[in-house]
Order: sequence, then C-alpha cells, then structure tokens
Amino acid sequence: MKRFTAATANPAEIVEELLNGGGAVGISGLFTAQEIAEARAIVMAHSEHSAEKATHFQGAAEGAGNLNLQRRVWNLLAKGEVFSHMATHPVLMNVLRSFLGTEFIMGSIAANRILPGGPGQEPHVDYPYWDFHKPETHPVGFNGSFPMNAQVSVLLDPFTKESGATGYVPGSQRELRYPAPEDGFYNRCERMTGEPGDVALFYGVTWHCAMPNKADHDRSAILIQYLPKWVKPMEDMPAALPQPFLDNASPELRQLLGMNYPYPEVLDAAKAGNTEGRK
Repeated sequence: MKRFTAATANPAEIVEELLNGGGAVGISGLFTAQEIAEARAIVMAHSEHSAEKATHFQGAAEGAGNLNLQRRVWNLLAKGEVFSHMATHPVLMNVLRSFLGTEFIMGSIAANRILPGGPGQEPHVDYPYWDFHKPETHPVGFNGSFPMNAQVSVLLDPFTKESGATGYVPGSQRELRYPAPEDGFYNRCERMTGEPGDVALFYGVTWHCAMPNKADHDRSAILIQYLPKWVKPMEDMPAALPQPFLDNASPELRQLLGMNYPYPEVLDAAKAGNTEGRK
C-alpha cells in the first residue's frame, strides 16, 4: 500500500493509485493523539454494553453465535464534534474532490470495533456495490471505471496482521466483481496496517474485509463512506441529527449531508422558472 503524509498527499497521485494502482493508500499525520483518544473513548462508551446493531458481511459470525465480538456505533456526528472534524479534514476533502467530484457527499460515518477473538468479515465490496453478489439487480454494463465510492478508515487501535488489519487484493478494483471463494482472497490479500491516527483511503470496489482479531486488544476504526452527490446515501444522517446541529452545520458539513443537492424534489411544488442548464 502506497503511503503518504499530510504534506505529501497529492490528489492526482492518490487518484491514480485508487483507480489504476493497488486501490488503497495510507495517509499519516492528519489527526492528533488527543483527537484519536477522544474518538476512541466515545466509541468505547457507546459500544461497551450496547445492544447488537445492524452490521454487514458477518454471516459466518452470526451463524457461529459470536456476532457480539464485532460492535458498530452509528450516527457518530451526533456523538462528538471530533467526528465532524474527521469527516471534513482538508486533506481528505481535497483528495475526494478530485476523485468523486467537487460536490461529493457522505453516505455514512460509523465506528467498527472488533474485539479480541472477533472472526472478521467475508471478503466484499462496499456500498453502493455491496450487493453485487446479485449482479442481475444492477444495470447491464455496470462497472467500476468511474468511482461511486471512497472509503476512509481512521485507525483508533494498532492495525497489525495479528489484530486483523483490513485485508485487500491490490488491483481488484479494476474489474467490478464480487469476490467468490474460488478467487482465493486469503491467499492473495495484503494488509492495510497502521498506527492509531493513520488513515486508510481506498476505492470501495477493491476486494477487502476485516480479518480475524487474534491480538489481545481491540481493533477499532472510524469508517467514513463518501459518494458522488447523486448516489443515494446508505445512512439517512439528516434524519438522525438534531435540528440545531443541521442549522449550525458548516458549509463543508452541509455539503456532506446532501443539504446542497435538492433531489429528490416535489417539482410540482418547486419554485417556478428554469433551474437547470447553462445560464
């Protein structure tokens, strides 16, 4: 995985790597130790004794009765200002404008906590491609030649091979396909390793999964999903946030929450006049 710092994160180089290279990059130096500690404390407080939440790619864990070893915390924007800062970091925003278009939005921001003994996930691709194991439900000719997703993982714990650092198959993003058992994912995958505060940024059609946590500590990260402005978000974040938060949202957050993009709209009740096309 190519690695960058806050100072060397060149958007053109990163976009090339996401589309035509390995499909994932690492960036260090975006967040302070204090920010990581604050975010981790909030995640721990909301997941230590909470009931099971919706999760994904955990069919084997559910069948084995150990789904509780992976814990999700959703709606993070409502749980601490630090998460708004993470989602709108200028370095990330600059890269994502080049990758997804200048008016991209956020589809989800959540925490994924895998406890020691957690079995990891099945290899997969991410939303809106994540159900491509049913290709017949998608349009003919659907492909990954242009991106409809970027994933950011902000590491809260050491991501090592032992702790289950995300496995991925470099180059698998070049052909949109859901990984099958015969693809030999586990024999081919590399790892998105890193230290707390590092960021893994990858194109969501890259085959990947959380690996089993065989360490004696948690393996937790903040997962942020970014989408082009016209892709339906995975989470309905505005509906889950209090009105004062929305009223006081920064311009960057308003964009990420889709508040600048009017569709779908009740056009019969919309203001009269020409609203699209060259002026």
